[in-house]
Amino acid sequence: MFVVSASAKIIASSRALARGCAGLKSSEGIRWASSPARQWSTPLAKTIAEAIATTGPISIAAYMRQCLTFPDGGYYTSQTQGKDQFGQKGDFITSPEISQIFGELLGIWLVAEWMTQGRVRNGVEVIEVGPGRGTLMDDMLRTLSNFKPLASSIESVYLVEASPALRDTQKQLLCGDAPFEEIDIGFRSTSKYSKVPVTWCADIRFVPNDPSKTPFIFAHEFFDALPIHAFQSVPPNPSTTAQVLTAPTAGLPLTKSTPQSNTPQWRELVVTPTSPTSNITTTTSPSTCRPQSDFQLSLAKASTPPSLLFPTLSQRYKALLPTPGSVIEISPESHSYAADFAHRIGGSSPKPSSNGRSSRMVKIRPSGAALILDYGPADTIPTTTLRGIRSHQAVSPLTDPGLVDISADVDFTALAEAALAASLGVEVHGPVEQGEWLESMGIRERAEMICKGLGEDEEGKKRVRGAMQRLVERGGGAMGKIYKFLAIVPEREGRRPVGFGGDVE
Repeated sequence: MFVVSASAKIIASSRALARGCAGLKSSEGIRWASSPARQWSTPLAKTIAEAIATTGPISIAAYMRQCLTFPDGGYYTSQTQGKDQFGQKGDFITSPEISQIFGELLGIWLVAEWMTQGRVRNGVEVIEVGPGRGTLMDDMLRTLSNFKPLASSIESVYLVEASPALRDTQKQLLCGDAPFEEIDIGFRSTSKYSKVPVTWCADIRFVPNDPSKTPFIFAHEFFDALPIHAFQSVPPNPSTTAQVLTAPTAGLPLTKSTPQSNTPQWRELVVTPTSPTSNITTTTSPSTCRPQSDFQLSLAKASTPPSLLFPTLSQRYKALLPTPGSVIEISPESHSYAADFAHRIGGSSPKPSSNGRSSRMVKIRPSGAALILDYGPADTIPTTTLRGIRSHQAVSPLTDPGLVDISADVDFTALAEAALAASLGVEVHGPVEQGEWLESMGIRERAEMICKGLGEDEEGKKRVRGAMQRLVERGGGAMGKIYKFLAIVPEREGRRPVGFGGDVE
């Protein structure tokens, strides 16, 4: 996380610094000039370029974080010209926006897990990270309100949301005109369903972690937006020059004239500005030209702290190192979230303390569950999956910072490894394809039930069935195939949860 944190700190003051640092050499020996004549696609692009002029190339993770959550112009943290990011008129549409049945079935899954775990009568928490417009949570809470014993056991709802604009939208949908107050960990209101308190936190670390509670955690299209680092295996270099780390101010030698390794090494893919004269395209006005992409990916010429650490964390990464040209994407923040979910459900695994004793967050009885819904390969490491989307079209993730949604495939195996390493009290199931999961939960039966209630409205029935089919279709790159479900549940000796081959106990 060194590169990310350093970049975040520098970027806040980069506007002033870069004016006096145009042409400053980076540790790779490349001159990056922030020319006043260059036209950047957005103000945020200019800010990022000025930071790079000051610090040198930045990681993909740092770039993603600024593009998506930078307070001044980030995609999710700022109003993008008053445009909603979600839905047909936005940049993309998610499963909960396609059909209400999607959220209803997630609510049913929660009910099934609650029943399997003994129908606890109090202390149930419902947590969603990255709740979008609140559509998924609204459908879930409406469904849960029909199961009175469970509804009465729900103590609180937590929404992890960094965007003030999206938080306001969620509040209006879930709570209507109920009072909205600022509290020490965020904001609070009251749900229109069962009058359950709803609390908004900017980070999951602010959500109380009480081992006596039973948390049900949902993450729909959340992990794909978490920052990634990308690394490429490079062959040995026979030269004997010292290896250099990329630092905010200068190159710091690892050792005093250590020879290059005679084995392959990982090099990080970093973000740099494109040349002001490359890829020029004329816009609507003949007098205004700018590069097609503001930035480009380059292979770091020396090791960075992330390249020395992250690829060593799993045997899966180590196995690819001997093959030069291999590319891997790693999201340490995703691993941290998966570990947090596991801690809340099963307690934390013992860790040695300074006095030699082991310490852990004790949970007398593991309880709750987490359901992760996203896209990515079922059992392989993502490679070169960084993508951008705008107005439902694939675009370069390296242009129009702040106006383009940026994401990457989720490494489900890495999430499972992180969860299992974090807690001895959990087990992981999946991933299974979305189409398979939804059909096992009864999406077709629910769709026909809704159609029956529409009477003679044939057009309405067509919409219901069409939306259902869109969610389960598995041909080619359809949603039912590329989206997948992963569950973290209390350790139960391998008995599968509903949707993953199991039944309600």
